[in-house]
Amino acid sequence: MEEELKQNNQDIDQDAVSGIQLTLDKIETELQRIKLELSKAGLITGRSPDFSPKLKDLSEEITEDEKVVEGVFDGQQMIGPDGKHYSIPANYISKSKLVEGDILKLRISGDGSFIYKQIGPVDRDRKVGRLIKDAEGNYGVMVGNKMFKVIVAAVTYFHGSEGEEAVILVPKDTESQWAAIENVIKSSSS
Repeated sequence: MEEELKQNNQDIDQDAVSGIQLTLDKIETELQRIKLELSKAGLITGRSPDFSPKLKDLSEEITEDEKVVEGVFDGQQMIGPDGKHYSIPANYISKSKLVEGDILKLRISGDGSFIYKQIGPVDRDRKVGRLIKDAEGNYGVMVGNKMFKVIVAAVTYFHGSEGEEAVILVPKDTESQWAAIENVIKSSSS
């Protein structure tokens, strides 16, 4: 019986096995793309944390020379204590690996320049998932059945490509829609 099994395994065409694996990879990528589209439509997505309790403890100070605002990072921007949204350069977000809920301080100088500083990082969890991309060029990372949005600048910074594995950071013990890319695990064919 064992000899028959060995003979059958040897008779399997290795090209056919490779073709089946390639087809399975394409199906998996397409399923992830569909999940990303569902997520964009709001049908399957995590929820962003409620930042209102954190915002109550933050300050805003205006002097003659500058304005200093503390705020919470929401995955794309900083929200100030008054609810105003402040744009953050994408390269700062990706290089600093900002995560939803991080506390930032923004100094707006008299000449209008913005200087951000991370002053209160939240506890983080590290997860590994697969990079996916939609038709508009937006990226996400699928971890199991959950999709996390990531900024394109972070994917570019790590030279990531669709289908590769990405190590992401998300808030610990809190729901989130957004993740920070910590690194991209390059596939052997890259």
